[in-house]
Amino acid sequence: MSEWHKSDWRKKPRVQMPDYTDAAALAAVEEKLSAYPPLVFAGEARRLKRELGAASRGEAFLLQGGDCAEAFDQFSANAIRDTFKVMLQMAMVLTYGAKVPVIKVGRIAGQFAKPRSAPTETVNGVELPSYRGDIINELDFSPEARIPNPGKMLQAYTQAAATLNLLRAFSTGGYADVHQVHAWTLGFTKGEKAERYREMAARISDTLDFMRAAGIDSDNAPTLRTVDVYTSHEGLLLEYEEALCRLDTTSGKWLAGSGHMLWIGDRTRQPDGAHVEFLRGVLNPVGLKCGPTMTTEDLKTLLATLNPENEPGRLTLIARFGAGKVGEHLSRLIKTVREEGANVTWVCDPMHGNTIKAASGYKTRPFESVLREVQEFFAVHRAEGTIPGGVHFEMTGQDVTECTGGVYAVTDDSLSDRYHTACDPRLNASQSLELAFLVAEELSGFRQARANAQAV
Repeated sequence: MSEWHKSDWRKKPRVQMPDYTDAAALAAVEEKLSAYPPLVFAGEARRLKRELGAASRGEAFLLQGGDCAEAFDQFSANAIRDTFKVMLQMAMVLTYGAKVPVIKVGRIAGQFAKPRSAPTETVNGVELPSYRGDIINELDFSPEARIPNPGKMLQAYTQAAATLNLLRAFSTGGYADVHQVHAWTLGFTKGEKAERYREMAARISDTLDFMRAAGIDSDNAPTLRTVDVYTSHEGLLLEYEEALCRLDTTSGKWLAGSGHMLWIGDRTRQPDGAHVEFLRGVLNPVGLKCGPTMTTEDLKTLLATLNPENEPGRLTLIARFGAGKVGEHLSRLIKTVREEGANVTWVCDPMHGNTIKAASGYKTRPFESVLREVQEFFAVHRAEGTIPGGVHFEMTGQDVTECTGGVYAVTDDSLSDRYHTACDPRLNASQSLELAFLVAEELSGFRQARANAQAV
């Protein structure tokens, strides 16, 4: 593999990135960001990589979730708390189903930029550049709002730093106590419509009661009241990523200092492109979105480029095909990975392949389609004898109405009630927790089937 420098991506073809009109302003922002402290640290990224390596072997399970795109005007301590809270609840349920540690990675503190299907959009005959996330331009449909503004990178950094500060406080200050988290979850299962989940919740209660009786509780077992939480985002805006890239003096490698884990999107995974070039050189664990158009040859090239040392936990393949298409595409990619002898962590993103336009005109994702893709993901891994390493959801702790379905059903007619997303529809708190129960059932069934097969 050739020598790497953090600015080498500038010589490669770039897609899904803005063309800044004021070069001097951009350079000034990059210089300022380059002097700021990194948002995350190399030791944390290395620890996450080890944990993802465990997930690839079935010794852990990844829960990755959060906003489609973080917005400046929706930033608040309450919103961060609520998303963290529902992730803790989901992780507890998944831990019970998987019987292994659950790695908690938020799409947070950096998920400010979004790829778009078209460079422009037209409203009432007026064509303007597309909104690309608050780190680049503004959602308002006006020529001024859609001009890329490099100064927004500084605001994104400030918001990310404040978010991380609060997450670290929540994760170590008692908010994550396992007994408190389970009490929140019991509140969800008390509802009449959530009856099917009460049995699992009761079993978790029995387990916690037994542990307490055996003298294991939050007072004498710190791991029951603290958690490790990591951040992730799509490494899309490379000027921002390069400015926060730092040399780790311990290892002599470069750290992407904007987040613990960065991923390459399905639209930016060109093997000779700028995004692959940048992320191949950082020490962080890297995700790679794999959609239906991922070819065998491209995947082989990307495996070798992004993980030349074949390091466990370095590369996570995030499958996003759409319900009904998983069997065809995932089996093909698993075969390629097996032929290459590559170490990867397989993760299911059941959100991006299941976006539809409702009769009401709103973009939505049916809960049933999301669940079906997860079930198909597990079924393929059972058939192939490979390990389902995690799930990746767009979700929020807020009571939004953006995805239809779930036990407390959001209908097409109610989408307009609390439709707050700036980009893609997210699961609300209730739908997220319900999905965790259903994924836990899949995990439990997978573990049992695997144990039966090994016993034969």
